[in-house]
Amino acid sequence: MKASNLFLILFAFLLGISAGLAYGWFIDPVDFYDLTPDTLRADYKTDYVLMTAEAYRVEQDPGSAARRLAIFGVQSPSTIATEALVYARANGFPESDIAILQELVTALQAWSGIRQ
Repeated sequence: MKASNLFLILFAFLLGISAGLAYGWFIDPVDFYDLTPDTLRADYKTDYVLMTAEAYRVEQDPGSAARRLAIFGVQSPSTIATEALVYARANGFPESDIAILQELVTALQAWSGIRQ
């Protein structure tokens, strides 16, 4: 391979990277929006509730779990967890995940009953 061919390949590579960066930074940069978590799709909400349930299983603190679920808006934490449980059952989540969600739902229902 000639040195001039190698130079052309290297030049084309650098030109392509430069053009891509210029396009991404100046012509059409990414727009970030401050969206709230309640705009998530149901599957992502369920995953978040499942992560909260896994944290609850370790911590055994329903108040902390309720605060984590409060980011989803005006619904009560037990309602949010119940909706996630229904979604998980309807969409074939593993039984171990469903059991963890059920444990969280039960704890939040008991906790909200104690608080009232």
